Amino acid sequence: MSQAKQGNNVKVHYTGKLTNENVFDSSREREPLAFTIGAGQMIPGFDAAVNGMTVGDQKQVTIPAEEAYGLRKEEAVFNLPKTQLPEGMEPQVGMQLQASREDGQTQALLVVGVEDTEVILDANHPLAGEDLIFDIELISIE
Repeated sequence: MSQAKQGNNVKVHYTGKLTNENVFDSSREREPLAFTIGAGQMIPGFDAAVNGMTVGDQKQVTIPAEEAYGLRKEEAVFNLPKTQLPEGMEPQVGMQLQASREDGQTQALLVVGVEDTEVILDANHPLAGEDLIFDIELISIE
């Protein structure tokens, strides 16, 4: 049987959990996740975990935050004047916003505070700073 390696297109089923066992995502109730190993489509630790698996293999891996969505960066939490928000928007804590970055990509921002004239936004990925546990099953190598 061949092993999955860099450059292979693979399909996997997975369940992602936090270290407290709370599930944050799973492909079990939908189509398997398809990606190319090493193409930068997945977090580095997930790519590394699938590398070397054979079809039908199942494993559980713990991926440290540094190999997942990175550590939380305090500089990614910042204040923005309300005047820079779309007209008529009433920001509330927990609201998610989308912003365009200089490189043309979109950036998700979470409203973590609302003051009289400013909102406090967090640009960290919601899973930044978290070690993640994945149950992975390799479905196919193409």
